[in-house]
Amino acid sequence: MGLVSGLPAPAEPRLRACPAPSRRAQPAVMAEGSGGSGGSGGSGRGPPCPGAASAFRRWEQLRRRAATPWARGLLAAAAGLGLLYAVLRVPLRLRDGLAAVTVFLSTLTPKFYFALTVTSSFISGLIFVFEWWHFRKYGTSFIEQVSVSHLRPLIGGAESSPPAPAAFLAGENDTSRQNMPECKVWRNPLNLFRGAEYSRYMWVTGKEPLTYYDMNLSAQDHQTFFTCDTDALRPSDTVMQKAWRERNPQARIKAAYQALELNNDCATAYVLLAEEEATTIVDAEKYFKQALKAGEMIYRKSQNCHSQSPQHEAQLRRDTNVLVYVKRRLAMCARKLGRIREAVKMMRDLMKEFPLLSMLNIHENLLEALLELQAYADVQAVLAKYDDISLPKSAAICYTAALLKARAVSERFSPETASKRGLSTAEINAVEAIHRAVEFNPHVPKYLLEMKSLVLPPEHILKRGDSEAVAYAFFHLQHWKRIEGALNLLHCTWEGTFRMIPYPLEKGHLFYPYPSCTETADRELLPTFHEVSVYPQKELPFFIHFTAGLCSFSAMLALLTHQFPELMVIFAKAVLRVLWPVSAPSVLASS
Repeated sequence: MGLVSGLPAPAEPRLRACPAPSRRAQPAVMAEGSGGSGGSGGSGRGPPCPGAASAFRRWEQLRRRAATPWARGLLAAAAGLGLLYAVLRVPLRLRDGLAAVTVFLSTLTPKFYFALTVTSSFISGLIFVFEWWHFRKYGTSFIEQVSVSHLRPLIGGAESSPPAPAAFLAGENDTSRQNMPECKVWRNPLNLFRGAEYSRYMWVTGKEPLTYYDMNLSAQDHQTFFTCDTDALRPSDTVMQKAWRERNPQARIKAAYQALELNNDCATAYVLLAEEEATTIVDAEKYFKQALKAGEMIYRKSQNCHSQSPQHEAQLRRDTNVLVYVKRRLAMCARKLGRIREAVKMMRDLMKEFPLLSMLNIHENLLEALLELQAYADVQAVLAKYDDISLPKSAAICYTAALLKARAVSERFSPETASKRGLSTAEINAVEAIHRAVEFNPHVPKYLLEMKSLVLPPEHILKRGDSEAVAYAFFHLQHWKRIEGALNLLHCTWEGTFRMIPYPLEKGHLFYPYPSCTETADRELLPTFHEVSVYPQKELPFFIHFTAGLCSFSAMLALLTHQFPELMVIFAKAVLRVLWPVSAPSVLASS
């Protein structure tokens, strides 16, 4: 399991015994007891006995529970049924009706009981299968969801509380915004090329690697990065503005060629063709080089006139986005084609030329390329700059830091030896780095240890979610395999993280509590044929256990009825006698 035997285990929560009341507290208890006795304060009684106090507390708990809306509704329903029985008992002759029903059931043949039990088992089995499918797909129980959303309001489940002051609500909302991180979706810094990689995967496997939600987010990004208010002044940019909104890939490619006919220096048209029409990385690089030539020319023109009006400033921002995007993709093409040192130089120059665009996470591309070069000193220098407490974290940063610390000890690491002699300082630092990374994203180790199968990473990721884990492991698994013993150290230590965070949704150790919305967002980002990793693992709902037990019990009754029909008939009659003892003479007479 984990190498937690060599580490100081966190203290387990213990129940503390309530201390006995001191002598100083006794007068207060006596005064309180005497004051509530209704004029008997001078009787000289001592404090009430513990048994009476505990009985009083239990009575108060029962009284509070009985005051809840669902308890009041249940009592009202029981009272209504009792009143209905008392009113209709004589005119409807319910006693005679029950006796007649009992006589009818006692005359049924074993075939009827067999058919009844088989039908009950079949129906409960269908409900169980549906409940299981609904839980696997949506993470909730269908019966529980319907009960909460439809039945609970009918019995008054929503309790109304008095409105709090506006100032208090505002402060509470601000605090909750600071303490509860939102499930924000980020652009994947290592996203693949649609034409050269995603489309080829679909041609080979017949499976769609991207979801509609993911592609819709990309369309929004393209409209934000590559369009501005002054596009209406240029016919080619007007055509491209419509092209980014098209859903059909062929329509987008056709619009890009139309824009090039209007203006041969339309950089965004070359970008679209490189992303979606090029079927190889070499073809994509050719398109991006043409986009770079056109983008640099347009960028220089925008720099000369950006101070003339707000429209020109917006155009400069758009041209800057295009230029940065093209240079970054060219560096990624060089990385994929094996020219890694060239790719590293292009990324460093890009980060130096546009230092304010750190939110694009270009440093994660640089980290992956440096790891491929095995330039671990340069990787450590990049981490020293971006693994800062004031900067947002990512799986690439946390797990790369853990990899570097594991590299120093993994080659000579042995769980048996470490459990005997204890962990050295370097090994403790490596284990703590792994625990830190696992706490940030607990889904990554299963992919690095090949306990789950990988799919192509999406174009957008959710930090700390399964989508980010897929994207990280897809590119970094080879770097972990290259360092001898690194995966062994990860395998021995990663599960020890969960002992430090027994309640990850409520309190974290080094980071915020784990967000509970990651599963829903990851299901929209990852393809349907991928089994989404869920953390923390959800327990099976009650109704799945109930329907499974009902199905098994009904099937067992059906089997016993088929094998021993006479004995099961006698058993059924005995059950009827227990249920309706008032009609037992009729049953005995009929039998």
